[in-house]
Amino acid sequence: MTFVFDLDARLDLPTDEVMALLGGKAANLAVMAADLGLPVPPAFAISTAACNAILAGGWPATLDAEIREHLAIIEERVGRRFGDAADPLLVSVRSGAPVSMPGMMDTILDLGLNDATQAGLARASGSAAFAADCRRRFDAMFRDVVGAATVPDDPWAQLRAAIEAVFRSWNSDRAKAYRQREGIAETLGTGVVIQAMVFGNRGADSGSGVLFTRNPVTGEPGVYGDVMFDAQGEDVVAGTHRTHSLDELAKRLPSVGAELGRHAMVLERHHADLCDIEFTIEEGRLWMLQCRVGKRSPQAALRMAVDMANEPEFPLSREAAVRRVAGLLADPPLASVGPVDGAPVLTIGLPASPGLASGEIATTAEACIAIAEAGRAAILVRAETSPDDVHGMARAAGILTSIGGVASHAAVVARGWGIPAVVGASAVSVGDSGITIGDRSFPTGAEISIDGGTGRVYEGRVGGATSPTPEAAILLAWARGLGIEVDASAESDLTDGPAAPPEDAQIDATDILTALAIRGYATPAALADALFAPPETVARLVEALVAGGLVEPGAGAFRLTAAGKAAAADHLAADRDAWGVERATGMLDGFAALDRRMKETVTAWQLRDVAGESVPNDHQDAAYDAEVLDRLAALHADARAWLGPVADALDRYRTYRRRLDRAAERAASGDGRYLASPRVDSYHGVWFELHEDLIQLSGRTRAEEVAAGRA
Repeated sequence: MTFVFDLDARLDLPTDEVMALLGGKAANLAVMAADLGLPVPPAFAISTAACNAILAGGWPATLDAEIREHLAIIEERVGRRFGDAADPLLVSVRSGAPVSMPGMMDTILDLGLNDATQAGLARASGSAAFAADCRRRFDAMFRDVVGAATVPDDPWAQLRAAIEAVFRSWNSDRAKAYRQREGIAETLGTGVVIQAMVFGNRGADSGSGVLFTRNPVTGEPGVYGDVMFDAQGEDVVAGTHRTHSLDELAKRLPSVGAELGRHAMVLERHHADLCDIEFTIEEGRLWMLQCRVGKRSPQAALRMAVDMANEPEFPLSREAAVRRVAGLLADPPLASVGPVDGAPVLTIGLPASPGLASGEIATTAEACIAIAEAGRAAILVRAETSPDDVHGMARAAGILTSIGGVASHAAVVARGWGIPAVVGASAVSVGDSGITIGDRSFPTGAEISIDGGTGRVYEGRVGGATSPTPEAAILLAWARGLGIEVDASAESDLTDGPAAPPEDAQIDATDILTALAIRGYATPAALADALFAPPETVARLVEALVAGGLVEPGAGAFRLTAAGKAAAADHLAADRDAWGVERATGMLDGFAALDRRMKETVTAWQLRDVAGESVPNDHQDAAYDAEVLDRLAALHADARAWLGPVADALDRYRTYRRRLDRAAERAASGDGRYLASPRVDSYHGVWFELHEDLIQLSGRTRAEEVAAGRA
């Protein structure tokens, strides 16, 4: 029996059979290398059959010879020799099951180092520090994964021990717990990939990262992920280090960022789905290390299904989109629209998996399980989670970590399981008997709440409200048209028009103050429309603010008093501090190009060119108006993607997005007032308020923006 396969060679087998034979990681590497011609370090795979053979009866007699034969092929391709003291080839040993099990099995990097090869690596690279860093990493991973007190000097002995250990990790407690939760068969086994090392820890022009081709939390278009410079891949996914967004890669290494974006687009279209991509940059050269269909939240799954099916060039039909999410449509997920009781925010982290969760603080997996077994909800709070926490994560109502990014272990597993999660909340410190958030201490057992859609953390148990995920209605309509049956009970609340307005308690006085600070004047009816709130709720809040001296009537509407302006300024300053001035100004600067397009679109709607002269648009030319509305739709799609990060972090920006959605939908449906009329909550009107809000959030003034030519 053949146990080892070269990943640069095509196997004449159906895709599902290749996945079963080699595992997902190897099968997808083979696609990238052999089918798509992407830059993949040379590699070979040891099959799942070898895994089952080793676990059942020991090392196959022919396996050593096969491994040596295929490692010789890698040596020829990279021009280095395994175990060579002059210029050594180092390899990674990584698991890869037929079904994705992120982080559940073991990996060893930098394998092949001993005193002699470390010295050779130092000479070949010109950096003793780099070689020492690789040796430190390898020794630690080998001891941890293999369970050895010492690392053998012989690289071949290292390799065999590592392969055996990675195969054994198929039966680790964490892997079994994950398979039980996911319903993965115990008999599949895992493949092992042996791959030439490429080094993200070679200096400032090197790094490692994880990219999602769309936002796995919200489904928003556009690449999304984490990168670390002068670091190896385990640093990124372990969640133990601070990461940068991919915007930083585009700034530091723009050609690499552009190349990565092109490869991501190729892979997403090849798989016709969200892709989760691992990459390394070695001294300015990009290498692709993994691609798999990415874990996503249920809400994101619906958003992506609609967006992908609606993209003319994307290889996903409406029927395929509906069938992909049919299991969700039987009981469509609800999107959290945040706490309803104005609870104070303790801190803000990264929104990693949407949903509002409340529960008792548990700082270990075991404590989390104990709380769950007692019939109570637990929030698992860790500095970072590891695969060893998976049994506790499976029982958690929510997950909160103080470090880690959107590609960290906690984020990926939580999204896959639909558990609300906030990661990278740096103000959180985890101790033996509880946690601290800023200058506040909370013992284990105390209750907190997290909103995985905004990244906010609250004291105590807060009430929440939800609204139907809007894409569910679209997909249900497609299902009906295609004759695909779904649970009819799911349909009733999703197909009768827009979602019901939030409950009364979902807005508070702060929302009124901020809206008036942006608008200047507004009637209660206009505020209710803009805030998606019942008019009687807004009227009651305005009355209370008038009684408190913060709001006063004027010009047939209401405006802020001096005290009200000060209070609103304090609220805006708090949001500015929470979001960060640098990010706010970056968002505002990014707004400029969209704003130019918006002005051009409004001008085209109001005026048209006839015989070289601009004349008022009488809207008698349906084709012309349709072209302008198409421009609005394209602008709206781009604006939605741009707005995503701040909308996910600050509640009122989610409201702006919802207002823009409503205006764009009504304009597209034939009510042209919703493009620019001041008589309704038009796209142009919302846009102007959004611009003003961004100016204030960044600490600028409109006069400064006008003087700079940006307004």
